[in-house]
Amino acid sequence: MAVETSGPDLLSVVVLLGAGVVAVPLFKRLGLGSILGYLAAGVVIGPFGLKFFSDPETILHVAELGVVMFLFLIGLEMQPSRLWSLRKDIFGLGALQVGFCAVLLTGVGLATGFPVAHSFVAGAGFVLTSTAIVMQLLEERGEIAAPQGQRMVSILLLEDLAIVPLLALVAFLAPMSGASGGLHWVDMGIGVGAIVGLVVAGKYLLNPLFGFLAQSRAREVMTAAALLVVLGAALVMQLSGLSMAMGAFLAGVLLSESTFRHQLEADVEPFRGILLGLFFLAVGMSLDLSVVAAHWQTVLFYVLAFKIVKGTGIYLVARFLKSPHREAIERAVIMAQGGEFAFVLYATATAVGILDGQANAILTAVIIFSMVLTPLFIVGLRFLLPEEKQALDDVDVAEGLSGNVLIIGFGRFGQISCQPLLLRGVDISIIDNDVEMIQAAAQFGFKVYYGDGTRLDILHAAGAGRAQAVLVCVDKAETILTIANLLKSEFPLVQIFARSFDRGNTIELIKIGVDYQMRETFESALIFGENTLIGLGVDRADAADIIEDVRKRDAERLDLQVAGGIRAGIDLMRGNAPVPGPLIKPRRAGQVMTPEVAGVTPPQENADAS
Repeated sequence: MAVETSGPDLLSVVVLLGAGVVAVPLFKRLGLGSILGYLAAGVVIGPFGLKFFSDPETILHVAELGVVMFLFLIGLEMQPSRLWSLRKDIFGLGALQVGFCAVLLTGVGLATGFPVAHSFVAGAGFVLTSTAIVMQLLEERGEIAAPQGQRMVSILLLEDLAIVPLLALVAFLAPMSGASGGLHWVDMGIGVGAIVGLVVAGKYLLNPLFGFLAQSRAREVMTAAALLVVLGAALVMQLSGLSMAMGAFLAGVLLSESTFRHQLEADVEPFRGILLGLFFLAVGMSLDLSVVAAHWQTVLFYVLAFKIVKGTGIYLVARFLKSPHREAIERAVIMAQGGEFAFVLYATATAVGILDGQANAILTAVIIFSMVLTPLFIVGLRFLLPEEKQALDDVDVAEGLSGNVLIIGFGRFGQISCQPLLLRGVDISIIDNDVEMIQAAAQFGFKVYYGDGTRLDILHAAGAGRAQAVLVCVDKAETILTIANLLKSEFPLVQIFARSFDRGNTIELIKIGVDYQMRETFESALIFGENTLIGLGVDRADAADIIEDVRKRDAERLDLQVAGGIRAGIDLMRGNAPVPGPLIKPRRAGQVMTPEVAGVTPPQENADAS
């Protein structure tokens, strides 16, 4: 009983939703993960199972939008500065892994008697890992933001870029391709132009657009605009010969520093989840069981050969670049598969005459089986290599907390900050993600809950929405900004008191709009300097006045930097702009250091001037 998908058939929708609702919880209960559940459900309801659908290709094309939206959400988490910090991993680690594995996989084809062009196309397609599967796995494991997760994300970004030269190489390898060789350079130029155009449009048009739409106060318009940006960027990239996923990722990156970032994330998230599940269902439906039955030995051989060879290549590259053994093994198991871009590459190779229809069907089956086997291999890895997690003995996870004040981070700064509150009898809740520190704090009578303050669900569970104030006391500048951004966008009424790492971090926090920020070493350094002055014979009252003047001048310089931007701050520090007063005047040899020589106006002059 085939269900046609061309019209608005309600039965089609019910079957798709029912398959996911039944299969995914069952497979997750068995410890096999949601991806394998979707793939298995797709096989069961597809044209080679119960035949509910006769045209899975149509569903697959629609479902690719799930991958597109997933990449957009990932882009929202990748500020340009963060992406720039990954450049070595993207163009170093990523290029090395793709190149090395392509050579190894091409060698598999040559060793089994296939021509160079066939071997290269088959191997290059398998090199392109499934972005959807890897990102979903990383999200489920909570490792997207972890260093090992960021390295895999970098490799996936390079593979998205690699599809462009790979398609060009396929065209060059095609029979009688020389006549159209000049067109390939034109196509590549169009692709580069599209990327540049998208970057320019994102930089100068997107923020004003969302600012204008926000004034209408129509939530549905903002949602429609978010979808328009995602799908529009994907369409531009597709028309330019690039991947839709790359366009969506670039759009996300360009909006990552927008004040509307969290609103966009909330608007797109529901569509991403449904369409990504639909994508995996469609992949399962696309598995041609008749081809597998007729050539099962060939399919089985190349699935295992490609997975083993690619996994070995990934492991060797990881170890060569000094990754730990465990991380290298995990990366090899997770990424040793083909991906959705292989379907595009194989279809192109078939269109230009490198592959025939049967070879395309066999290679497509190899890719799909490699994707299906990945969750099973990960389950096997858990038994062979148990996860090295911190023991959560005697540690409670943050859930349903209701303190008047929430403290995020209980290191040296947080421990001191909480003491005045405790002495006053303020009801506080404390979370941290360092299990050893939580256990050590318990020995001194502090109740600290386990929780990652950069996760919105944890902030809700920790009671950020019910607290009068949240103290951000973590020690990494990027983490401080992430938490402050989340709090400001999700809990706009709560007071935010933030520990700042340095002056640049302070400026960013002020721009976010936190209620109070303090550089972690500023006041202690001032007290240190004040006592140094006293030790050098300066009167205590004069020393205190000097320190107060330094504090006031610093606040004035900070105000100028915030108002005028970083450039003005740099000019100010170099003496190219009006300064509220000098920090230090140069001291001549033999000159006694006095407040006047130091460039600090004595208190009595302040009184006269006022």
